[in-house]
Amino acid sequence: MDNKTKAIDTPFEKHDAYGSLSMPIYHTAAYEFNTAVDMADAFTGRVIAPDYSRVMNPTVMYLEDKVKALTNASNVVAFSSGMAAISNTMLALSATGKNIVTSRHMFGNTFSLITQSLKRFGVEARPCDLLNLDEVKSQMEVANLAELAAIAHEHHVPLVADTTVIPFTQFSAKNLGVDIEVVSSTKYLSGGATSLGGLAIDYGTTQGFGHRMKNEMLFNFGAYMTPHVAYMQSLGLETLDARYRVQSQNTLYLAEKLRTLPEVKRVNYVGLPDNPYHAIAKKQYGPTAGAMMTIDLESKEACFSMIDNLKLVRRATNLFDNKTLAIHPASTIFGTFTCGERAAMDVLDTTVRISVGLEDMDDVFSDIKQALKA
Repeated sequence: MDNKTKAIDTPFEKHDAYGSLSMPIYHTAAYEFNTAVDMADAFTGRVIAPDYSRVMNPTVMYLEDKVKALTNASNVVAFSSGMAAISNTMLALSATGKNIVTSRHMFGNTFSLITQSLKRFGVEARPCDLLNLDEVKSQMEVANLAELAAIAHEHHVPLVADTTVIPFTQFSAKNLGVDIEVVSSTKYLSGGATSLGGLAIDYGTTQGFGHRMKNEMLFNFGAYMTPHVAYMQSLGLETLDARYRVQSQNTLYLAEKLRTLPEVKRVNYVGLPDNPYHAIAKKQYGPTAGAMMTIDLESKEACFSMIDNLKLVRRATNLFDNKTLAIHPASTIFGTFTCGERAAMDVLDTTVRISVGLEDMDDVFSDIKQALKA
C-alpha cells in the first residue's frame, strides 16, 4: 500500500461506536476496567490497553500506529515536542561514563542538551565532523547515513538521526541503517504549525530501547503527547504529501530566483544541482530537498534590515509552516552561544534562514526583493 494511502486509511485499533471517520479525541485522564485482573494486566503491560493518559491514550496511539505503518518501525512513541523526543531518546540510551559522538552542526538546543545538560550527569559529548568518516572512526552534513551506520554498528553503537528536515514519508531511514529516528512533528506533520509534538521512531535494532521508552521514560518523565495534539497531527499527516510536494517545489523555485539578486551573496539549498551536498541528499532522500534554505547577505546589519522590511514573509521561528518565515539564527536560536561557539558551529552573522510556505512564490520573491532594497 502506498504511503499516501496509509497516511489516510490506517484503520483504528477498535471500531468507533458511532462510525466516526476521524479518530475521536479521548480527552480523559483515566480509563475504567471491567475487573481487577483486567486492570492489573493493563498496568503491568501484559495486555496493550490504555490505563492512564500520561503513558497511553487511544488518540495518541492512533497517530503512533500511523507513523509505525508509514516507517515500518517496531515501535513509535509520541512526545509533547521535538526536544522531548530527543531528550527522552538520549536519556534512554545514555548513562554515566558513556559518550555521544555527534556533529557540531545541530539545532542549538539539541547541542546544548548533549554538551551541557547531559554533561552534568557524566555523559561525554564528542563533537566531530560527520562528513569526515576517518574522524568519526577515530572517535568511537548532509552526512552519509549508510556509511555512518556501518561505522556505528561495527562498534555496536546505535545510530540516532534527527530527520525533521525531510519527511519520513519520502525515504526510509531504516533502509539507510538508522536505528532510532527522532522527528519534530511540530513541523511538517502538524499541518500549518498547529501544535507542538515529537516522535521517537524505533526500528527494533537497539536492545531494550523500546521497553525502556515505554516503561521508564513515559512513566518517569511524563512528556507524552496530548490527545488533542495527536488528533491535529493525525489530520496533518493525511495532507502531508500534498503539502510537502508543493513546498519543496516552491523552495527550489525561490532559491533559483534569489540567486539573481546582487544583494544575496549565497543561497544554500541542497536542491540546487551545484550544492556540494546535492548528490548525497538525492541518493538518500529522493528527488526533493525539503522546504528550508538559507541566504547570506553582506553583513548582520543587512540581515536585520531585510527582516525588518519584510511585508509578506513573517518574522518568526519554526519550519514548514504554511506561511513563509524568516529568522536570523545567530542572534536568536544561537543567540546565547558565544562568538567562538557559533564559529565552531559555522553559524554566521550574515545568514538568514527562510522556511518556505505555500504562498505564490512570485509574491514571496517580490517581498524579499523589496526588503533587500528598502
